[in-house]
Amino acid sequence: MGRLAFLGPHATFTEQALRSLPEARDAEFVPCAGSPAVLEAVRRGEVDAGCVPIENSVEGAVGAVLDGLVGDPPLVIVREALVAVRFAVMARPGTVTADVRRVGSHPHAVAQTRGWLSAHLPAAEVLLTSSTSEAAAQVARGDLDAAVAAPLAAEQHGLDVIVDDVADNPGAVTRFVLLAPPAPPPDPTGRDRTTFAATTRNVPGSLLGLLTELAMRGIDLTRIESRPIKDRHAEYWFHIDCTGHVAEPAMGEALAALHRRCDRVRFLGSFPRAGNGVPADGSGDPAAPLGGSGHAEFAAAQQWVDGLRAGSAS
Repeated sequence: MGRLAFLGPHATFTEQALRSLPEARDAEFVPCAGSPAVLEAVRRGEVDAGCVPIENSVEGAVGAVLDGLVGDPPLVIVREALVAVRFAVMARPGTVTADVRRVGSHPHAVAQTRGWLSAHLPAAEVLLTSSTSEAAAQVARGDLDAAVAAPLAAEQHGLDVIVDDVADNPGAVTRFVLLAPPAPPPDPTGRDRTTFAATTRNVPGSLLGLLTELAMRGIDLTRIESRPIKDRHAEYWFHIDCTGHVAEPAMGEALAALHRRCDRVRFLGSFPRAGNGVPADGSGDPAAPLGGSGHAEFAAAQQWVDGLRAGSAS
């Protein structure tokens, strides 16, 4: 991939995640002001793909990204990365915490450091920025007194780290995804994730019916989020992650069933899972399929049906 967009400016956690991906090798990095701008750059063809945060282990999903994924033209996820998030408070050289009256950061970073900020900078006004690194850039320009950002941002913008490791929940992890225009997904690895979004009629049991199509095929649901459909009151997109690959019989059959059952289904990609603890050889799948829902059983069942259609009674 020649050009890759990311939530900028440089030295954000998103750039850190992007640099960990094989697609980033020898690519040109294009910083964008906000995740929606990254998605639009990919849709307009200005870049080959874009990297954005989609989920944090403390604050949950990034709503703007989920909403953007169901827009048009379609986009799909081709890769994901996990980054352990470490926050530092940084300021211009010579600044101490007593000097800080205005501190800024990205909304998710503020949410993950709110307790520390309340305890240690109670008099400071907390302002929201488009990214953690943009907050550091505003400090360097003199618009803010301090920023909560990755330590790398201090180096990037010539700031001093005045307090390190300020997260309220040490060990937080953010998941990032690489988005591209639709194309055949990466080959199955045996440790994959499939993501899609679906809408259903607002009638009793509609969501249960959707989930049953996954459960009866032994597909492990790993995340579900609801997001309002912007132009339809009290109706929602359900964003769903599950284990498996669209090329596998169980997943393909489930998606086909959902296409019949749901009002709309937007396939958002099948790609290798990141940091899931599965051994490198693919063994030890964390979610063993239910009886009769393994690959061999699906293949045998399809062969049996093909035989029936050909006139076999066995």
